[in-house]
Amino acid sequence: MDSSTAQPNIGMELTQNPIPEPKETKHFMKKQIFVSLAVILFLVIGTIIAILYGSGYRIDFGNNHSIIQGTGLLVATSTPDGAQVFVNGHLTTATNNTINLAPGDYNIKIYKDGYFPWEKKIKIENEVVSKAEAFLFPTTPKLEGITATGVLNPVIDPTMTKIAYVVASQSARKNGIYVLDMANRSLITLQSASTQLTDDTTVNFDTASLAWSPDGQQLVATIPAQLTTSKPTTYLLDATTFNSNPQDVTETLSSVDDSWQKLTRDKENSRLDTLKPSLKGFASSNFDILSWSEDESKILYVASNSATLPQIIKPAIIGADSIPEVRNLEKGSVYVYDTKEDKNFKIEDNRDNKSISWFPDSKHLIVVEDKKINIREYDGGNNTTIYAGPFVDGYVFPWPTADQIVVLTDLGNSSTLPNLYTVGLK
Repeated sequence: MDSSTAQPNIGMELTQNPIPEPKETKHFMKKQIFVSLAVILFLVIGTIIAILYGSGYRIDFGNNHSIIQGTGLLVATSTPDGAQVFVNGHLTTATNNTINLAPGDYNIKIYKDGYFPWEKKIKIENEVVSKAEAFLFPTTPKLEGITATGVLNPVIDPTMTKIAYVVASQSARKNGIYVLDMANRSLITLQSASTQLTDDTTVNFDTASLAWSPDGQQLVATIPAQLTTSKPTTYLLDATTFNSNPQDVTETLSSVDDSWQKLTRDKENSRLDTLKPSLKGFASSNFDILSWSEDESKILYVASNSATLPQIIKPAIIGADSIPEVRNLEKGSVYVYDTKEDKNFKIEDNRDNKSISWFPDSKHLIVVEDKKINIREYDGGNNTTIYAGPFVDGYVFPWPTADQIVVLTDLGNSSTLPNLYTVGLK
């Protein structure tokens, strides 16, 4: 047979009978597949475990066997930080930490030396993050004077950043009306931080009562009727500069009042417009609104009627404030409504002999009663008396940075005029 006929037979034979793959190669490929499957399985199981762990599930080895038990998370924070966290009386951790707890109700106490303790019952739910946020107040607050000229009739503006007051114990040029701007002054320079708006060279403002415009740009100073006048005299002042010639608006005061009332109504309506229609209608009919929190998320009000507040957010928000709320309103009682969580809390049965206002952090209220200044949480919890020294009733103002409050006091010395003092809260 010649070479031309032999070649095709060799090629066909090679094609029909391939060279067998070595056993080592097959074993290596099987090993690779097994390793890949093991890695995938490990990643899947690890991901599931991570998800379960992040959701609060833990392995419980009690009762001689292990089970996977669902837990909730408690985030404990404090101002200042570094406080101890007690869970049902047991020291568990420090603040600015997260704790895993089985579902249930727990008594949480946060304590730091030199500060009043914070306590609250908190409901822990499976896979839900609950918060214990403690604002701790010092047991020995620092008292520091910020005026020395004697202060009469102080009043805070609607922005809660400026205090206007009358000075009547100095010379004619030093007497008059002043404004202390708390937002733009450091504590170091407070004793010289007030801006003089008027003196007594043209008009004597010694007995004037003051009222702010809704935008905090103007002041009305009303001088009571004297022997020479049959009715009070009223002046309109620019609250941003010295008024060398105060404007007498006695005869046109009604138009000023109308303009200010319109500004107040417009601002109130714009706030109400942010509410859901059903809540807006209910609030308009049953809320006598005292004030909104600084962040405008909560409403401090007196119930103008006895009524039942309907549930606005359905279903209820998970992880919301666990303090029991009150939705059956009693006429005349004081409440706080949280618009973000749809929660309503009773603060007082009535306003008799009490002054109630917002603390700047929107989480606390200042309640003045029985010659004491108390700060409590907006849900009514942790009522703390922060100052029980002498002060003039009704003249308690929060500092915008929430680290102190301002009081009017003569420190118990009735022979001197009262001055403004700060009470440190940090």
